[in-house]
Amino acid sequence: MTTEYETATFGGGCFWGVEAVFRQQNGVIEAFSGYEGGEQDNPTYQQVCTGNTGHAEVVEVTFDPAIISYDTLLKVFFDNHNPTELNRQGVDIGTQYRSAVFYHSPEQQQAANATIEALAQSPRFNGKSIVTEVSPASTFYKAEEYHQDYLAKNGLGSCHI
Repeated sequence: MTTEYETATFGGGCFWGVEAVFRQQNGVIEAFSGYEGGEQDNPTYQQVCTGNTGHAEVVEVTFDPAIISYDTLLKVFFDNHNPTELNRQGVDIGTQYRSAVFYHSPEQQQAANATIEALAQSPRFNGKSIVTEVSPASTFYKAEEYHQDYLAKNGLGSCHI
């Protein structure tokens, strides 16, 4: 029997911490840092950092839905960043650090919207608006190799909020 893996893409601030969190999840086959949601083809890190490309720093996750559900990935995502901060996460400021879910199917879109609605109704964020963008997946541009698995390569524990 062949397992059909699925893809999920999330932007939650600096991609280093987001990638590290997803890599730790049982059922995640691979997680890559990259850029998505902008207009420029093949952007570099330096270009994305200007905030002029329209891209967000994202992590593209390949996962086995027989082991980990998309809903669980959404929970991990929302537990590891602040979705009420517009175009920033902590000290990282700019549209490239926006909270975003890039969906790969109508089911992912529905799940993301349902999760956001549930969070908005919960007391967790004290009535603050959830500003997470929910958009169709577009072209994912893998970030430069030195960004991949950055925290582990550099002996760092985390950098997420």
